[in-house]
Amino acid sequence: MNKLRWAMDGGFWDLDRSTPRTLEGEGRAVPGEPLPLGVSRGTRLSRPKQIDFFQRFMFAPFIPSYSASSHGLSLQRVLALPFTQDWFATLLAQFNLQKFVSSFKKNGALQSSRLENIRKHLEDKSLYALGFCSELLLSPCDTLLLSLDFYGDDNNKKPRKKAIFHHKFPNHNLNVEAVWPGLYIDKAGNYWDVPFSMAIDLASLASDSGASYHFCMHHSAGQPMQLGGDETVEVPATLLPGISLKSAFSLKKNVEIWRSNAQKLKMVQPFDIFLSNPHISASGVIGAAVMACFGDNSVRPQVVDESQQFEGFCLHAPAVKSTLLVDTFSSVSFTAQHGNFQRLLLDLTRFHARLDFPSASKFLSGAIRLAQDFCNSQRPTMETVQAICPKATVSFQQQIAGPFSFRVDSGVEIDWKNKDWHMCVDDPVFAIEYALHVLGSAKAVAWYSPKHREFMVELRFFET
Repeated sequence: MNKLRWAMDGGFWDLDRSTPRTLEGEGRAVPGEPLPLGVSRGTRLSRPKQIDFFQRFMFAPFIPSYSASSHGLSLQRVLALPFTQDWFATLLAQFNLQKFVSSFKKNGALQSSRLENIRKHLEDKSLYALGFCSELLLSPCDTLLLSLDFYGDDNNKKPRKKAIFHHKFPNHNLNVEAVWPGLYIDKAGNYWDVPFSMAIDLASLASDSGASYHFCMHHSAGQPMQLGGDETVEVPATLLPGISLKSAFSLKKNVEIWRSNAQKLKMVQPFDIFLSNPHISASGVIGAAVMACFGDNSVRPQVVDESQQFEGFCLHAPAVKSTLLVDTFSSVSFTAQHGNFQRLLLDLTRFHARLDFPSASKFLSGAIRLAQDFCNSQRPTMETVQAICPKATVSFQQQIAGPFSFRVDSGVEIDWKNKDWHMCVDDPVFAIEYALHVLGSAKAVAWYSPKHREFMVELRFFET
């Protein structure tokens, strides 16, 4: 699941996706195919620190999560080990409540009053998962994170290990990350375990307007393995063993159409300072991306669906297992907000829509074919119409009462299998947000994805 950010926050960099399938609570997006790239990291508080915050300041003894295809309903709790001011370590324990209750029902233990049966079921190691995480502040600009996760169930026999080094340059962020195995999620929602994955990621800080660039080197080793789902699905080419170099440059422009000048309530702090100004705005992004692959990941699979065919500049050298891809992209977004999020009822209504054109070459090619069809009085083919249709994303947020608000994020697409080409939603995510107004801009988010049948409670900071 995308992390319920407004679509414009991620831009064209695929963010890590929240998922309860792992203790760290996230999976990495499969590097984009076709362009632009997709290994960029969205900053957030680590999962153990989120749970520690809930326990300390929101008096939540256990944090629930649910994954229908993995472990069902589970409860998590963290033990914090603050060794020093610059070293924060945690032990995260997960208990599979759904499996525990199911085993009781299966063996009739619910009808038994003997504690021996309860103890016997609690000794089942498949009910538990344990994660150790250490975050060390090496300097004001350098952070080192190490984690090791153990799973007792049969679906996750291998421990998950991760090491991340983060450095803050002036107006830049550098991330060096290694995970083994690494969990990846493709566009169709399939989960993949890659035995070893390493990335070096350098990006300029995002800004409301202006230029930005991004560079990433990604290395993967070992044969990816799908976790559940349809076994006939082909492994994404960018997950195969090899090295890929990706870079992109973009220009962004924001236009403020209207902003309210009405005075806010005096002596009343907004529930979220970033959501306290009614306005209407639009923004546009245009850029170019380059990707070079060396190894098995350079193989370009034969695409049956012509609408998915890459039409940018492509240079493929099978003899040396290398591929060079170049393309341009663009995006247009619109945001409208009503209310200051100060009053107790219905004081926030926010809507955001974004249209992405991930491949300008494909759009131009489709536009030319469409013009030719009209000139020749021919009916456009489905592939031609698909080529010019952008990827649409919408977000809607509505205050319910006080700090509580309802939010839905969803893609919008055309059902090409239907001859009438009806519009339909794609991978919606529903959420209830609780704004922590004492912190200025922070919130507890409980979200559910019907497509993946996943539920999770998270802590977010400075996200609009």
